[in-house]
Amino acid sequence: MISYVLRRIGVSILILIAASFLMYVLVAWARDPLQDLYASNSPNKEQLILQRIQWLDLDKPIPLRWLMWLGGAARCAVPFAGCDLGVTITNQDVTVLLARAMTSTLQLVTAATIFAIVLGILIGIISALRQYSAVDYTFTFASFFLYSLPSFLMAVLLKVFVALGFNDWLRDPVFNWVWITAIALIGGGLLQALIAGPRWRRLSVFAISAVVLAVTTFLMGATSWFLDPSLGPVLSPLLIAALGAGMVVLIAGVRARYAWRTAGVTVVVLIVAYFVLQPMLRSFDGWGLALLSLVAGLVGAVAGWILGEYDKSQAIRIGVLTGLLGMGVIVLDQFMRTWNEYLRNPRIRGRPLATVGSETPNLQGDFWVHGIDNFTHLLLPTISLMLISFAGYTRYARGGMLETLNQDYVRTARAKGLPERTVVVRHAFRNSLIPITTIIAFDIGGLIGGAIITERIFAFSGMGALFYQGLNAADPNPVMAYFIVIAIFAIAANFLADLAYSALDPRVRAK
Repeated sequence: MISYVLRRIGVSILILIAASFLMYVLVAWARDPLQDLYASNSPNKEQLILQRIQWLDLDKPIPLRWLMWLGGAARCAVPFAGCDLGVTITNQDVTVLLARAMTSTLQLVTAATIFAIVLGILIGIISALRQYSAVDYTFTFASFFLYSLPSFLMAVLLKVFVALGFNDWLRDPVFNWVWITAIALIGGGLLQALIAGPRWRRLSVFAISAVVLAVTTFLMGATSWFLDPSLGPVLSPLLIAALGAGMVVLIAGVRARYAWRTAGVTVVVLIVAYFVLQPMLRSFDGWGLALLSLVAGLVGAVAGWILGEYDKSQAIRIGVLTGLLGMGVIVLDQFMRTWNEYLRNPRIRGRPLATVGSETPNLQGDFWVHGIDNFTHLLLPTISLMLISFAGYTRYARGGMLETLNQDYVRTARAKGLPERTVVVRHAFRNSLIPITTIIAFDIGGLIGGAIITERIFAFSGMGALFYQGLNAADPNPVMAYFIVIAIFAIAANFLADLAYSALDPRVRAK
C-alpha cells in the first residue's frame, strides 16, 4: 500500500509539472503583456515597458521563465521556504492576492460541495427505496430539470426571484392563505410520499403534517417570526432530542438499548449546556465555537465508550454525531437571536439577502453579526453552485442503490431475516457509494473552475475574479496561480478517490 501511494504521488507530481508547462506556454503565447503600453501616449512609455519587462522577466525565453516560475511555486510546498508565485503586471505579489481569493472561493465551493453531496445522496437513496412512486417521479423530474439549467441562468433566477423577492417580502412578512395552503399541501404530499405502508397510514401522515404546516406557517407570519426568529428554550431542547433519536434510529435501530442510552446521556448534557451557555455564548468567536464542538463530540464519544456494551464503535458514532449536531442547534439558535440586530444595521437597511460581493463594506458588529453577513452573501452563490452537482449526485446515488439492492448478498441478508434498515444502511449503502466516489473526484476540480461564472454574476471577489482579470490583462502569473490550485485539487481528489475505493469495497486492494 505504501509503495502504491508513493507511486501515485510521483505520477501526480509529473502530471502537474507537465500540465503547468503547457498552460504557461499557452498563456504566454495568447497575448503580449506589453500590448497596452505599446498603445500608450505616456511620455515615459519606454521606462514603463522596461519596468514591466523586468517585473515579468519578459526578456528571457518562455521555457526559462517557466522554470523560474516553477522554482518559486515549488517553494510553496516547503514550510518557511518563501512561496513565490511572481508578481502581476502592476507589481503586486500574486501569493498575497491568491491567499485572499482562495479563502473566499473555498468558503463558497466547500459549502456547495458538502450540501450537494449530502442532499444528492440522501434524495437519490430515497428515490431508489421508493422506486416508481410519486416521490421518485418528483425527484427524477426535478433532477433532470436542474441538470439542464446552465449555472448563469440559475444564478440570475436566484438573484431576481429569491433575493429581491425575499427582501421585498420582509417589509411585511405575512403569508396569505394561498401561500399557507400551498405550503401545507406540498409539504404534506412530500412527507406522505416518504412514508411506506398502507394507504390509511399515508393519508393520516398527509392530514396531520398539512395541518401542522398550515398552523405553523400562519403563526410565523402573524408573530413576525422572520423579523426576530429564535428556537427558544422549548424548541431547542426538543430539536436536540429529536436529532439524538434520529441518529439512533438511522444507525442502530429502535431496539438498540445501548444506543438509546448513549444518545440520551449526550442529549441531557447538551440541553444542560444550552441553558448554561446562554449568558456567555455571545462572547464566543469562531475558535471558541470550535472548542465547544470538540467538547460536545468528546462527550458523545465518552458516553458511547462507557455505554456501548458489545458495539462500542457504533455507540461512539452515535454519541459523536449527536454531540456535534446538538451543538449545531445551540449555535444556530444564537445566530437566529442575532438576526434582528443584523437586519436593523444601517448598512443592511432591512434587505439582508445580498446579490453582490462577499461581504458588506464597513459593517460594524461582533462575530455573530459578521457570521450572518457571510452567510447572506454566500447563500445564493452556494445554492447556484450546489445545483450544478446536486442533480448528478442524485441520479448516480439512485442508480447505484438500485443496482446494489439487486445483488446476491443483499438478498441473502434479507433472507436471513435482518431488518430492512440494517440491510439498507450496513449492506447496500456502503457499496452504492463507489460510483459516486468517482463522480465526486472529477467534480471537485470542475466545481472550482465553474465558480468563475457564478463569482462573475454575484461580483464575488474570489479565484474566478483573479483568473478573469489576469487573462483579460494578459497577466500570466495570476492565471498560473489559479491553474495550479485547480490542478492540485483535481489531482488530489482523484488520488483520494483511489484510496477510498479500498475502504468502501474490500475486494479492491492497492498493491
